[in-house]
Amino acid sequence: MSGIPTTDSADISADTRPPQATRLRVPDRISRAPWALTVLAPITGAAAALGSIGFHQLTDALTRVFSGSADYASAGHAAHPLIPGLGPYFVLLAPVIGGMLYGPLIHRFAPGPIGHGLPEVMLAASRPGAGLGVRPTAAKALASAVCIGSGGSLGRTGPVVQVGSALGCLLGRLTKTPPDQVRVLLACGAAGGVAATFNAPLTGAFFAVELILRTYTVEVFGAVALAGITADVLTRTALGTTVFLPLPDPGPAQAAQLPLLFLLGVGAAAVSAVFTRVLYLVEDACTRAWRGPQWLRPAAGGLLLGTLLLALPQLYGSGFPVIGTVVDGGYLPGLLLLLLAGKIFAASLTLGIGGAGGVFAPSLFAGAALGAAYGSAARGLLPGVAGPATLYALAGMAAVLAGCSGTPVTAITLLFELTGQYTIVPPVMLTVVVSALTARLLCRHTIHTLKLSRRGVTLPTPMTEPPRANPNTG
Repeated sequence: MSGIPTTDSADISADTRPPQATRLRVPDRISRAPWALTVLAPITGAAAALGSIGFHQLTDALTRVFSGSADYASAGHAAHPLIPGLGPYFVLLAPVIGGMLYGPLIHRFAPGPIGHGLPEVMLAASRPGAGLGVRPTAAKALASAVCIGSGGSLGRTGPVVQVGSALGCLLGRLTKTPPDQVRVLLACGAAGGVAATFNAPLTGAFFAVELILRTYTVEVFGAVALAGITADVLTRTALGTTVFLPLPDPGPAQAAQLPLLFLLGVGAAAVSAVFTRVLYLVEDACTRAWRGPQWLRPAAGGLLLGTLLLALPQLYGSGFPVIGTVVDGGYLPGLLLLLLAGKIFAASLTLGIGGAGGVFAPSLFAGAALGAAYGSAARGLLPGVAGPATLYALAGMAAVLAGCSGTPVTAITLLFELTGQYTIVPPVMLTVVVSALTARLLCRHTIHTLKLSRRGVTLPTPMTEPPRANPNTG
């Protein structure tokens, strides 16, 4: 294997790589977390919570500046109060102006791969002794806030996870923590970021284990759980106990609805595969089409994004309030399908023009739209069997998230914590499992690992299997 570079030679800042695989080595095991981690993990969780609170407040403020509304996605074709003469057409300019701000910021302080940042966190967690730089992470977080605030159709989870993970790495370096335990602190920061974003500490812990570390020990889970709990408590103390995304309880699923949920899982897997492929097809198309300086690319592409937002303002920003409306049955099936396709394309376009943000929220949005449309159709065909469309919207959210990210446990726990109802768990479990398994048949990579694979990097497989070379690049 002498022709395959070692971990130390892997350049994670270059998007174009030679046609060979980077084989990442993984420690034989993560050493047992010392008692020191019981102190460092909550500190990391608290830091991640503060980072999350700051990022959310900055994004909300920028959304008001660029759109004149606290949530333009739910405001319809409203005019900006400062420039009423433009009417709804101001939204054509918002992404352009935003791109003029965050494009040079990324080019100057955080050059490297464009797109969502979770693959960078996953890669750093797979390289003993590696970490995330504070300055480029801060620059990407600021750029993400500007991008989302000016209409970029992406989510906040990815940037928050990056910030939390970078703070965990920084704390590990300052305390001279051994490299394998720095990886745990990086995961603690990710867990704290997710927990603070969704008021979901259990989801944060499983997210860190399932996606970031890709391995499990009792000691490691204890550390990420402490970080998630601390982040959740601190966030609720600072912002109140209001649920981040209140979702209704559809009641328990009936036996006759299980086949319908099974089919929804298959459909969610197909949507996940389409989202994964469209994202990188659009990114490649934007790269081929653009011949100007990279710092100007977001502004130039912003006009295309603005045109899409003018047609479908529901796609503005992360769109969480729209998700609530979708789940509550506020849209007709035809519009739901249009929003489903529009969100996938808008998120892909935002990343393709050089925007920054996460794909967590777009996955939930697409899943809610798919499930709500499917539920409405099922009720029309089988009115006495299908049950409420809300059930399918919630199950669709989790199923598309699991299919895109390859994180079924995270998806199940997230819906449980968002609804606070155990009755949602069995139908969500069925749909998620079917989606995750089917998605693996349709697409060998998740939306995160495909980004690394395109750069010639294959993550070590979890737990017991040795790392494998990427057959497509070697």
